[in-house]
Amino acid sequence: MPPPIRAVVFDLDGLMFDTEALFHRVAGDMLTERGKTLTPEIMRAMIGRRAVDAGLAFKTLAGLDEPVENLMAEARTRFLAEMDAAVHPTPGLFALLDHLAARRLPLAVATSSRRSYAERLLGSHGLLDRFAFLLTSEDVTNGKPDPEIYRKAVARFGVPAEAVLVLEDSAAGLEAARVAGTFAVGVPHEHSPAENLHAASLIVPRLDDPAVLKLLQEVPTHD
Repeated sequence: MPPPIRAVVFDLDGLMFDTEALFHRVAGDMLTERGKTLTPEIMRAMIGRRAVDAGLAFKTLAGLDEPVENLMAEARTRFLAEMDAAVHPTPGLFALLDHLAARRLPLAVATSSRRSYAERLLGSHGLLDRFAFLLTSEDVTNGKPDPEIYRKAVARFGVPAEAVLVLEDSAAGLEAARVAGTFAVGVPHEHSPAENLHAASLIVPRLDDPAVLKLLQEVPTHD
């Protein structure tokens, strides 16, 4: 068991919202139209990473000749056109957030996505004010799996790294959280299976799993 948890950081895509399913469809359609196939290897190389890194993996592994910038722009346009209707909160998200609110734990989001997108997604579900701060791709020099974003989150909280619980769905994100010294919990899904989440200290099927709630039992409530 880690020491008492004093702060919690959420990843965004695939962890709080089922965005990976839409992204899988968008990327798959793009490759089909180019006579290519979206493989699990390509998805693994992209999940949890900044757009520029994911775009390079997409281009290289799929064997495309187009500039990365063009591919990223097309994927972004297709994704945003469907996002509001196609993306939903993941199971247990609101239950866990309510539990954390009752414990009065400070919360943050650390995402590989851009700030404008993250604020749009969180805002559309009324969640922006649940978090003390939001760290995005614009806030770091090195994206996940580099630990920079989680080290910055720990510093902002002002607590020991081992007292910070990180919730992630990707191998890249969990590696970043592990190297940063936090307690990393993996929540796998269809496009990021548990067998790829080697860096996780704990793997659970959903955000409000009893094992996650148990980690928070030692946290004192505040009057």
